[in-house]
Amino acid sequence: MEMFLSFFVYFFLIIVVLIGVAFITLFERKILGYIHIRKGPNIVGYWGIMQPLADAVKLFIKEQVFLARSNYFVYYFSPSISMVLSLSSWLVLPYFYYTFSFEYSLLFFMCCTALSVYSLLSAGWSSNSKYSLIGSLRCVAQTISYEVSLALIAITFVGLTFSYNLKIFSDYQGYIWFLFMMFPICMSWFISSLAETNRSPFDFAEGESELVSGFNIEYSSGGFAILFMAEYASIIFMSGLMILVTMCGNGSMTMFYLKLGFIMYLFILLRGTLPRFRYDKLMNLAWKTLLPGILLSMLVMFTLSVNL
Repeated sequence: MEMFLSFFVYFFLIIVVLIGVAFITLFERKILGYIHIRKGPNIVGYWGIMQPLADAVKLFIKEQVFLARSNYFVYYFSPSISMVLSLSSWLVLPYFYYTFSFEYSLLFFMCCTALSVYSLLSAGWSSNSKYSLIGSLRCVAQTISYEVSLALIAITFVGLTFSYNLKIFSDYQGYIWFLFMMFPICMSWFISSLAETNRSPFDFAEGESELVSGFNIEYSSGGFAILFMAEYASIIFMSGLMILVTMCGNGSMTMFYLKLGFIMYLFILLRGTLPRFRYDKLMNLAWKTLLPGILLSMLVMFTLSVNL
């Protein structure tokens, strides 16, 4: 019975996440509109509230285009694999109500993140288009580079809590958040999250002048919509994970969702205000700035832990 309730709760969570993905796009378009001194969506429904539904209907009823020279099977299923991996990450969030949150939830998240690289690479390769392939290779190189930083930061927090279970993190932040204890490390986590989800100013999978839309340039209709939904589901999840790890929250607290809205607002605000980096600067930031700084912080923290 408990297993049945867990599956039901997770199914309900997936529905909520997909609805959240729809309306976070409206939230983003509204904020970007006001940053650009315009209104954004305001025609479909009151204040444009039905715009995500109209976009979804338009995308899924359009004809699906299949390239004559594509690897049909891999091309067709790559977006679905990306979506499944993105939604699987949500298993680790502690809600305290018949969820699958388990002892090694942080490791499970890292495994899902690492596997998502293969879906991006297969999406670019299977199109049999050089522009899609170049976009996917850029995305894979960027994702792998910042996964190293994310893994080391996660190990740093594990060294503080002595656990991979995300439920434990809120218990250790009862008096002070890790955000205040280790502010540079937490900012490195936020920057790595931006790069991991291919958000501005690190959206090098896309480039208007050379790659147009990156690895998904050949996708249309439902395939493009699924890739789009997987990306935004990952953005929401990374925002929630940052709150769990650094800002003392869990899914059963009202403040968790207020913090989630604020972090997502920062994601969107950075997209509207910062220009795109150069690709070599992105890699220099990953390997020559973030990585040495994180290693130094780990050394200091573990030294203090041993001495105390």
